[in-house]
Amino acid sequence: MAGLLTAACSRQPSERSRQTKPAQPSVAPDVFRVQFTTTKGEFVVEVHKAWAPRGAQHFYDLVSLGFYDGVKFFRVVRNFVVQFGIHGDPQVQRLWGSTTIPDDPVCVSNRRGFVSFAQRGPNTRATQVFINLRDNPRLDEQGFAPFGQVVQGMEVVDRLWSGYGEMAPLGNGPDPVRIELEGNRYLDRYFPRLDGVIRARVLAGTSSSPSPSG
Repeated sequence: MAGLLTAACSRQPSERSRQTKPAQPSVAPDVFRVQFTTTKGEFVVEVHKAWAPRGAQHFYDLVSLGFYDGVKFFRVVRNFVVQFGIHGDPQVQRLWGSTTIPDDPVCVSNRRGFVSFAQRGPNTRATQVFINLRDNPRLDEQGFAPFGQVVQGMEVVDRLWSGYGEMAPLGNGPDPVRIELEGNRYLDRYFPRLDGVIRARVLAGTSSSPSPSG
């Protein structure tokens, strides 16, 4: 779907995310949780490798390196999705934005609260992810494979600033190409009311909650 293609309180990017890609990244647990502390509050994503092994591992690597610290929720379309994952530092984004992973089969559906990587075609998932704000089963047929689900704080996700609407060129929201080129300086200047991630971290321990069916 064209709207989910990848091109996307001011905070300096995390020093961890400035590192080069690790030669031997740690293996993600089968199930793990990531806590997002945002300008609207906290929410928790539970990730299941069984749903999308490549996507889950890549998300684990990005969170572990602090990639999502300081990024903005640059696309919030009510009754559709919240999208984020373009780094505030263009140099960091150039490094990780060019690191794509192979596709996973779609094993669970894009229901409300489920999290998937954005993409611009086969085998192009990189850093941008979206949270479904409603059930979006048509995205399943387009190959968007959920790897996690918001299990705490969905009310926080629902409160994220949506006043700018759809991203450019379809709407009046931010241009994801300019975010990649200019980073948070562009967003802070022209879209100052956007909410953002203050910190994302993998929580200790795993969950034994059952996997919902697709």
